[in-house]
Amino acid sequence: MKKTKAVAVKKSPTKSLAKPATKKSAIEQLKLMPQASGFLGVEEKYLKSPNDAQVVVVPFGLEKSVSYGGGTKNGPKAIINASQQVELFDEEFWCEPFRQYGVVTMKAPEIDRRSVAKSLEQLEKITQTILDAGKFPLILGGEHSITAGSIRPFVKKYPDLAILHFDAHADLRDGFDGEHYSHAAALRRVMDNPISTLISCGIRNISASEIPYLEANRHRITIHFGKDRRTWDAKKIVESLRGRPVFLTFDLDGFDSSLMQATGTPEPGGVMWEDALDIIREASKISNIVGADVVELAPVKALHSCDFLSAKLCYKILSYAFLNKKK
Repeated sequence: MKKTKAVAVKKSPTKSLAKPATKKSAIEQLKLMPQASGFLGVEEKYLKSPNDAQVVVVPFGLEKSVSYGGGTKNGPKAIINASQQVELFDEEFWCEPFRQYGVVTMKAPEIDRRSVAKSLEQLEKITQTILDAGKFPLILGGEHSITAGSIRPFVKKYPDLAILHFDAHADLRDGFDGEHYSHAAALRRVMDNPISTLISCGIRNISASEIPYLEANRHRITIHFGKDRRTWDAKKIVESLRGRPVFLTFDLDGFDSSLMQATGTPEPGGVMWEDALDIIREASKISNIVGADVVELAPVKALHSCDFLSAKLCYKILSYAFLNKKK
């Protein structure tokens, strides 16, 4: 009997029921911490998506050029941990302000430590991504040298950018100990950019080498020395910021050493809590605070009050920036 030849039957391809992978947004690609373990530690899911947050917190614990006490590399983690104990309701605004802007927190990036310059380039790219997404970067240092990197995308985006600066030191040296981007030169490197206005508050250390630069740039730089704190008028201090985009950089040694001992160079004669809030509050009423950094916390195990103060300051900065702007 003749065998019939088997005929191959072509099977129609089965359609995959799996949904195509959704492309992650630029913010999601930054690698975010779970909300409950990030800044403020909010356990409930109050954001539909990370993209709904208006604030991105960036922990960037660079410590490369410190010249006295160390430990700033641990500052971002300490601030984030302490923030989870900060009361979310703010009696000044009579609400829980974070609900009106939303916060997500990046996982701490692996910092390129080959040089300070390389680290700053890395931070510049992160900040640029956040600004391009229309978000507010809050950068947690680390030493003050980081501001020279994070400020670059702001300068590109805002031609009329002004700087509001709290510090014990003027930071106008042209480098220090052979490091061009030293933390002691932080504001000098910032002012290498075409920025017309720097307002510094709480300064009580300035070296003879910084004076010629300050004198030559009086039209750009105004210093409110700590020695004059009792006669300060917050409204007058910030008047030149009116109607302008502002980057706020807060070196925690700007606080008086009775409040802030957990920093590399704690200095007496500095800013008190109410002084700082008065100035930031008035600035937020008349200008547009578009980004901020808080730097130079060097946590000390027995001084968790300093971590808490730093975390609460960060929350207040965000709330002033968003809620006063809405008013």
